[in-house]
This record gives sequence, C-alpha cells and structure tokens, in this order.
Amino acid sequence: MVVERFSQSVLNSGIFRVYIATGFFATLIFFTLNSDIFTTTEILLGTIGVTILLKGLSNLMFSLVISFFSLENKKEEFDFKYNEEHINTLLNELNVNEAIDSGEKLKKAI
Repeated sequence: MVVERFSQSVLNSGIFRVYIATGFFATLIFFTLNSDIFTTTEILLGTIGVTILLKGLSNLMFSLVISFFSLENKKEEFDFKYNEEHINTLLNELNVNEAIDSGEKLKKAI
C-alpha cells in the first residue's frame, strides 16, 4: 500500500513527463542548429528515437526508485512508535497505581 501510494505520487508529480519533454525539445534544438548536416528524415527519426530512448530511461529510473524503496525503515519506525506508546501506557498505569497506593497509605496513617 505504501509503495503504491509512493509510486502514484511520483507519477502524478509529472517529473518524468518534464524529463522527456526537456529531452525532446533539446533534441529539436540540436537538430535545428545542425540542420545543414542532417536531412529531414534523419531529423525526424533522430527526434523520435531520442524521445523513445528517454521514455525508456525514465521507466528504468522509475523502476529503480521503486526497487530501492525500502519498507524496512518504515516497519522499524512503526514498531518503535508502537513500543513507545505501549511503554508510555504502562508507565502511566504504574504512576496511577503508585498514586492509589500512596493515597491508601495516607488514609491508613490517619
């Protein structure tokens, strides 16, 4: 569930679309500046090829981010919070019991 939310938020952020669009326009600028070297067919095929390559690289980066996403840290954090709450509850119960015992001792002393 955590990985799905994380991956969905990464996809919705649009970072990969910006990456691909930047590469696309950089390729167009490159071919426009060097248009005397390349033919029209080479420019079209080069732009399409680079865009497909960038899309593949963005998918590869996304899969690596997902595979390196570790749930062990989250599990340890949840366990720590649970144990901390449990210890605090036990300490509060101990304090209440001590207060009750000291109150009973005061009543017996009077």
